[in-house]
Amino acid sequence: MARECELSGVKPIIGNLVSHSNVKTKRRFLPNLVKVTLRSEALGQAYSMRIAAKTLRTVDKHGGLDGYLAKAKEAKLSARALKIKRDIEKQAAEAEA
Repeated sequence: MARECELSGVKPIIGNLVSHSNVKTKRRFLPNLVKVTLRSEALGQAYSMRIAAKTLRTVDKHGGLDGYLAKAKEAKLSARALKIKRDIEKQAAEAEA
């Protein structure tokens, strides 16, 4: 299972662990991934995802999964999240017509 956020695309980054004697060794900074269930109001379904904790705060700020996906860039979304976004857009287009 990849250590990548399904919504924001946050991945591990590489940095240095610096000792007291200033010796530098490589290390990885892993994202704080949590498994959550997010509900889409437009589709009336719940989706289980592994997302970063900071992304969860942003989802709450935008008013839920639908609001977050409306403003999210498609390049950062996983294939599953992109399908959910397109389903929400299709549902909104049908509701307008």
